[in-house]
Amino acid sequence: MPSANAANRLMKHYLGTARTLPWRAAPGTNAPDPYRVWLSEVMLQQTTVTTVTPRFNRFIERWPTIEDLAAASDKSILSEWAGLGYYARARNLIACAREIAARGSLPNTAEELRKLPGVGEYTSAAVAAIAFGERVLPVDTNIRRVAARLFAMEQPTDSQVRDVMTPLIPTDRAGDFAQALMDLGATICRPAKPLCSRCPLAPDCTAFALGQPELFPRPKARKHRPHRHGTAWWTRRGDHLWLVRRPDHGILGGMAALPGPDWTDTPHPHGPALARIRHVFTHFSLDLDLVSASEPVGDGWWHPVDDIDSAGLPTLYLKAARAALATPLFDAAA
Repeated sequence: MPSANAANRLMKHYLGTARTLPWRAAPGTNAPDPYRVWLSEVMLQQTTVTTVTPRFNRFIERWPTIEDLAAASDKSILSEWAGLGYYARARNLIACAREIAARGSLPNTAEELRKLPGVGEYTSAAVAAIAFGERVLPVDTNIRRVAARLFAMEQPTDSQVRDVMTPLIPTDRAGDFAQALMDLGATICRPAKPLCSRCPLAPDCTAFALGQPELFPRPKARKHRPHRHGTAWWTRRGDHLWLVRRPDHGILGGMAALPGPDWTDTPHPHGPALARIRHVFTHFSLDLDLVSASEPVGDGWWHPVDDIDSAGLPTLYLKAARAALATPLFDAAA
């Protein structure tokens, strides 16, 4: 079991090594703006800090308060989100911002935060701890790995992690404790080749004492990922390309896109493809064939080809557009 001063050693280590991030406050200082904490936690779900940081800064520059974000149009927010992936997060972000603005402020407890659209166990705990100092533990991948090694747990559940780690949370530094664990997992207690000699928790770590820290946690069995097929129509007139907006619900909901039929489990019959794009989503992979079409399909708009990066296309369709523009067959489709 961790000794009584394990948390103190972690806090001291964090004081000198904390990552400087635009949504954080320095260790031991006043809590950061709750809006920044909430926005960053939504963006960081299944997305790296490196990817999120510049996008977070753009969001804050464009919408400096949650009221500004709540007043923005769906289209502008979804366009700004393009490329971050997991677009259900963006739709929940919009609904959540508007509900918070109507309430007047973010709730300050994990229990109340969980009542907001799209806010689950992790996000509610992260915001409650970091922004409001509630003594709760957000369990992300990094914290789960630290706990698994500290207590030599092979596949701990989130509940088990909270049970063993919550007693270590300092009464008045819940936010710093959570972020210290996140940083420890990201920089020292890494999945492979952990830097145990630099870890402030090494004296208390059961996996380190066993000499096999990388065995914890035991990896989960990989699930089979289905493969699907799609077609996107490339319709160009002069210097403009025909784009549409996907339905509000479902994958890539509400995002700008190239038109095309629903994705299926078998290939679509069509003519010669300008390009084929392989894209991997969380639960399936997709081959998207880009096919020339003479007439626009669906309700949409003409967008300048030379400004395609500003169209708000998600990664899948931006890759497809760039591939078409790079192929010799493109001239025949113009």
